[in-house]
Amino acid sequence: MTTPDNLHEADGLENKVTTETENAAQEENTSALPIEKPEATETQSDQHLEEVNNENATDAEDHENHHRHQIPLEDYHSMSLDKLVSALEQLIQKERVQVIRDHVEAIKSEFNNKYDALVEEKKEAFVEDGGNELDFEFSLPVRQKFFALYNEYKEKRNQYYKNLEKSLHENQANRLEIIEELKGLINVEENINTTYKHFRELQDRWKNAGPVPRNQYNDVWQTYHHHVEIFYDFMDLNKDLRDLDFKHNLEQKLKLIEKAEALKDETNINVMFRELQLLHKVWKEDIGPVAKEHREEVWEKFSAATKILHEKRQDFLKDQEKDFEVNLQKKQEIILKIEELSAPIQKHGDWQKRIREIEKLRQEFFDAGKVPMAENEKTWKLFKNAVRKFNHTKNEFYKNLKKDQHDNLEKKNALLAQAISLKDSEDWETTTPIMKKIQTEWSSIGHVPRKVSDKIWKEFKAACNHYFDRFHQNKQKGSSEDQKIADQKIAFIKELETVSLPEDKNSGIEILKGFLEKWQNFENVKADQRAISAKFYRTFEKLSKSLKLTSNETEMLRFNSRVENLTQEDEDKINREKIYLRKRIDELNQDIRQLENNIQFFNVSDPKNPLFTDVLKNIERHKSELNLLKEKLKALRSVD
Repeated sequence: MTTPDNLHEADGLENKVTTETENAAQEENTSALPIEKPEATETQSDQHLEEVNNENATDAEDHENHHRHQIPLEDYHSMSLDKLVSALEQLIQKERVQVIRDHVEAIKSEFNNKYDALVEEKKEAFVEDGGNELDFEFSLPVRQKFFALYNEYKEKRNQYYKNLEKSLHENQANRLEIIEELKGLINVEENINTTYKHFRELQDRWKNAGPVPRNQYNDVWQTYHHHVEIFYDFMDLNKDLRDLDFKHNLEQKLKLIEKAEALKDETNINVMFRELQLLHKVWKEDIGPVAKEHREEVWEKFSAATKILHEKRQDFLKDQEKDFEVNLQKKQEIILKIEELSAPIQKHGDWQKRIREIEKLRQEFFDAGKVPMAENEKTWKLFKNAVRKFNHTKNEFYKNLKKDQHDNLEKKNALLAQAISLKDSEDWETTTPIMKKIQTEWSSIGHVPRKVSDKIWKEFKAACNHYFDRFHQNKQKGSSEDQKIADQKIAFIKELETVSLPEDKNSGIEILKGFLEKWQNFENVKADQRAISAKFYRTFEKLSKSLKLTSNETEMLRFNSRVENLTQEDEDKINREKIYLRKRIDELNQDIRQLENNIQFFNVSDPKNPLFTDVLKNIERHKSELNLLKEKLKALRSVD
């Protein structure tokens, strides 16, 4: 049995005498996690120490990730779209992918906000110039370049973290292996110098073992140091060798204290804190224990120096937050000024002056600096809405300024051209309400220049009279023929009810197309038109089901049949149908996105939730209708 000494007291463990029996029992209980924490006074829960420890645990996964704090975060808010793309490109090319995440996400947020605002501005101008919102399209090459770069960043980032994860687990396994070897040094039957040399080799291997997952960092480190303490307790080292070891550790820790104390003169707070983190890592991971009589003194000095730096950093952050609040107030004042300038005025010169003032305020807003993170999105939204309101009021003024007789003449000329184009139409059901609407709009437009007033009125009246004379003549003629055509349609439907389609699906489809073509060739009649058509399509759907066609396939057969009968003379009808389809497609896309967002609020572990299943069914139904509408739009485009 060895004689107990004070090695176990040297750096913070409880003051007790350990026997060989107690040692064996203690060794059996020390596997994954430490029983006691080394240097107990160093693990106190002071805020200034916790902050450093938490940051070091976060950095544990990557010993180089502290570099991200040394890359200055630019004022991306004040950059143009092109400059944002350039900034992103520079980061990807020159910096390590693992240290630029905050910068890339800040750039992405600013780019999306600015690009969306530009699209809204262009859309408003397009609509105000008479364009249809559904036809609006806008894109800039800078957007494609930005997202190409962003995708490149994501690929590099994903590959990096994939490799890092593998490396972290290998390092963790390596460190656990070192701990097992360290545990094996206790009670070995070999020369003390050989054992101590082996111990030193394990220490060197530990220093070079690399980072481990952050959630394992403290446990692995504490386990290792726990067994280092056990090694000192169990090994009856040569006193001179031990004292030399303690002396060296004391010298190294005193140097760290000097460096920590010198950091109070560092003007860059971020650099100061990162250096302090590094000193704490070296203190914990690279330097062993010191003699008991020095332990508390050196730790208190190191902790005191850390506390001074922590307080300095806290003061800096408070001052920085105050600056952000000042910037926020500046931006709020700018937004109020923009809103005040949005009040309507009636002179062109005054509007030009305001436009120059707005441009100046916009630049002041971008130059005002950062605001508190919690207020950033809200402030940007208020600014964007204020500018949009100003532009809308300005555009309304210039739009109303042009409402004079020349505008009225252009409008009446457009109605005249439309009336002339429709005067020979025989699509009575569609054209008649349009012609009536044209006449109503003509009456509401107002005066035009006197020199052309009589001329365009006579032309417009002649076109309208020509159409409605033909309309009344056709109405009188059609009443006697309608019943005859209706009887022919009914006979055709009865014939279909007796048809049996072949088993071959393609042959059956061709027969169905023939039925549709024949139906389309019948003239429209007033007598029981809806009832007859409904009966035909019910019969047609029965035949389609016999071929096991889906509802979408059946609908496309009917739609294609109608499209094939369209001509260039039906251009207005085609355009109206296209507009409807595009609008409906946009609505469905929006509904699908909303439903897919709603899914995130359900607990996917319970797939039988009726609300969850209803949402899924709605998504599928919307997607099915979306595919059908896209097919219809494609068919219409083939007519052009």
